[in-house]
Formats: sequence, structure tokens, C-alpha cells
Amino acid sequence: MLAFSFRAVPGALAATGLVVLALSAWGARYDGIHPVEMSVFRAINRLPDWLYAPLWLPMQFGNLVVGLATGLVVALLLRDWPVAIAVVVATVLKLVVERVIRSRMRAFADVRQRPGTSEPGAILRGDVPARGASFPSGHIILAAAIAAVLSTALSPGWVWLPWVVTVLVMIGRVYVGAHNPLDVTAGLGAGMLIGGVLDVLLH
Repeated sequence: MLAFSFRAVPGALAATGLVVLALSAWGARYDGIHPVEMSVFRAINRLPDWLYAPLWLPMQFGNLVVGLATGLVVALLLRDWPVAIAVVVATVLKLVVERVIRSRMRAFADVRQRPGTSEPGAILRGDVPARGASFPSGHIILAAAIAAVLSTALSPGWVWLPWVVTVLVMIGRVYVGAHNPLDVTAGLGAGMLIGGVLDVLLH
């Protein structure tokens, strides 16, 4: 049923993404990181160190080059040229949408900093920066957008896979101290919106 809904109703996917993005932006409009968001961050960020290795690989799906390449390889293997085009367009739109959202949230830029600045006692793993703009997560925008466009091409038995990877990217980005929770939910919403709209336009 889940696979059918993703494949058959891309408009609903886009609408859901818009709602998730709007709610995340609304929740981020505080003069500081909300205590509830801090609690969620700490619960994930303080998970055992051994999780870094298994989470590192799926997190690469949110990398601009790796995400684009993965999406193109899947689309080309399935010989689905509209999906290949959608993957490329989604990658470009990720850059545009991320910049637009950050511009609209400029008034809260000092609050929505990387956890190394905004979260007392944050654990930073790998090469995660300690400061800089954090809302929304560009990694998640890309992962969710490509997951959305791949959902059209994949069979019902495999359509869940890119979404599981996207969830792992979300968890991983909080776990390594790269983002706060609302940063990744905003990225999820933006990616679903991008992918859903492209799916409607190209199919």
C-alpha cells in the first residue's frame, strides 16, 4: 500500500512535503532552540559511537555527487529517461530551494546554527563543521528529492529502499552533530516537494 501511494499519487507526496516543510519552519521560529528539539537532538546525538561506521555509508546518499550518481545509475539501469532527467533537475533545484529557504529564515540565522554552536555539549563526529547555517539540511533535501523521483521507476518491492536510506541520512546527520532535528525535517519536506512536483511534471 505504501509503495502504491508513492507511485500513484506524486501530487500527494508534494503536498505532504509542503506541509512538513511549513511545520518545520514554523517550529524553528523561536529565539533559541526549543527544549523539545534539544531533547530529541541529544537522544540521537548521544547514541553509541559504534553507530558511526554503519551510518556513514547511507549518509553519502545526501552528498551532491554521490546522490546524483546513484539516482542516475538506477534510472539508467531501469532505462527510465524521464527519471534520469528528474534526478538531474532535482539536484539543481536542491541548490536553489536550499538557498531560498535560508533567505526566508534569515531572521533566525543566528539561532539556526550548527549544533556545535547551538547545542551545548553537542558531540561532533567526522569532519562536521561546528558553526554555520544549518536550516534546512541540504543533504536531506537531495536524498528525499531523489528518493521521490526514483519511487516512480522502482517496482513496488523496492520502492521502500530509497526512503529507508533517506531516514538513515536524517538520523545520521543529527547523530554526527551536523544538524538539529527541525533542520532535517525541513529538508525532508523540501525534498518531497521537489520530487513530487517533478514526478507530476515529467510523467
